[in-house]
Amino acid sequence: MISIETFRNLALSFPDAIEEPHFEKTSFRIKKKIFATFDEKNNHAVLKLNEIDQSVFCSSSEKIFYPIPNKWGKQGWTIVELARVRLEMFEDALIRSYENVASKKK
Repeated sequence: MISIETFRNLALSFPDAIEEPHFEKTSFRIKKKIFATFDEKNNHAVLKLNEIDQSVFCSSSEKIFYPIPNKWGKQGWTIVELARVRLEMFEDALIRSYENVASKKK
């Protein structure tokens, strides 16, 4: 299980990452763009993955990773069940999310 403190420490370890509120969630951003959110009520994260990474993570662990069931999911936004995900897998997905958003033009 990934706690909010572990999530926060990992997300803020990336260069220039910041934490800001996002409606009723906590968001982590780079260049003012969200790369991850934490939903305390549902104990899950949402990460911005590219199409290939989303497909790989979701196909390997369908009960842990799955696209948001709307247009946002089709754009790569992926739910991660924090009570089920292994730390190493979460770290890998978070890195990919950060790199995906950080590499975009301003």
